[in-house]
Amino acid sequence: MSKINKVAVVGGTHGNEFSGIYLLKKWQSAPLQLARESFSVDTVFANPKAYGENKRYVDHDLNRQFGIDDLANNELTSYEQTRAKAINQQIGPKGKANSDFIIDLHNTTSNMGPSLILLQSDLFNRQLGAYVKSKMPKAVVVFEDHTSVDEHLFLCSIAKQGVIVEIGPQPQSVIRQDVLDWMEAMTKHILDFVHLNNTNEVPDLPASYDAYRYEETLKLPVDEQGERIGMVHQSVQDNDFEPLRSGDPIFTLFDGTEIFWEGDYEAYPHFINEAAYYDNNLAMSLGKKIVVSTN
Repeated sequence: MSKINKVAVVGGTHGNEFSGIYLLKKWQSAPLQLARESFSVDTVFANPKAYGENKRYVDHDLNRQFGIDDLANNELTSYEQTRAKAINQQIGPKGKANSDFIIDLHNTTSNMGPSLILLQSDLFNRQLGAYVKSKMPKAVVVFEDHTSVDEHLFLCSIAKQGVIVEIGPQPQSVIRQDVLDWMEAMTKHILDFVHLNNTNEVPDLPASYDAYRYEETLKLPVDEQGERIGMVHQSVQDNDFEPLRSGDPIFTLFDGTEIFWEGDYEAYPHFINEAAYYDNNLAMSLGKKIVVSTN
């Protein structure tokens, strides 16, 4: 892979996910903490208005506004659509970005621990996942490589390489020290790996490691009017990345009826009952466990 010359570290893509925002403030006052010899680092506060209003977003989810066609559409003028265009000009533009690598910092209300979401499964990303896990044994790696980077709508898809640091559980508009520490440590390990990759000094890594690959998203049970009639089953709640097998309970209706998982594969739920997905009635994402080669 080509040398990475410029990295962008982004926080506050969602205005009520505070860990990345407060880390940006820390790093902006102490930039040497992010500095590495082989590349430069910019910090970007993505959604200051949503942060000021203590909301995830003002008009639209900013992390879904980075499709190439949407960025070029001047009729899309909501606050987040306008911010997406400004960010795209600052660290992009998408398809020929000025930034070579983007780290986008997020919190989740789900019990996902320190999770690293990778949009590609090339050698660089596979080894990055192995390196982070070697430094943070509790880290979980999730591949969302089901579509090309150009087709992703995420902010970090502006660059040729981009990752999402997703740490939880943390309530919206709250800071937890363990979550903040995990995010800071993971970000620094990612930057270290980029430098080692640039200088051809990546250490020996395990030949393979366990990770997860996104498969599908499940919605909560609703009635014909679209009103919720059930909730995530208590045996699933807070058990992110624990196996879910056909016949296991997955939802409980408000009348007490249990709904069982009928999938034809062993699933690993994550983003379980994520508070930010309330408006879409999303219950959880499901992944499959995979073995990732570092060669």
